[in-house]
Amino acid sequence: MASISSWLRRQVVERAQGRCEYCQTPLAIVVEMEIDRIMSKSVGGRTTLDNLCLACASCNGFKLNFQMAVDPETGEHVSLLNPRTQLWAEHFVWQAHGTKVNGQTPTGRATVQRLRMNREIMIAARQLWVQAGWHPP
Repeated sequence: MASISSWLRRQVVERAQGRCEYCQTPLAIVVEMEIDRIMSKSVGGRTTLDNLCLACASCNGFKLNFQMAVDPETGEHVSLLNPRTQLWAEHFVWQAHGTKVNGQTPTGRATVQRLRMNREIMIAARQLWVQAGWHPP
């Protein structure tokens, strides 16, 4: 990834309110956040504020360069969530007392599956975060 200035990095973190823009996990909980190119460089994505988002290492690691994924309900290929053009709350809801992310649209379902947002380790971590009063956001 092209070098990201400290100013640009700060803008991305502030706009995201310190939360992963995919799974909504706060920076205060996970410590390691990355700046993600929503549209990857391989398909012409640029290092500009409107193409960057804050992502936890887990979400970013599973997203990689993918722009699309399969909706598990319909079997169709759909775009992953674009935090710059789509609202999180229109595609996802918290279930199981805030421990599980449920996709409500084809984009939401495909994003949950591609980014593996409901892996056992994440659900177990969220259970602890809920008990501590840190989650859901």
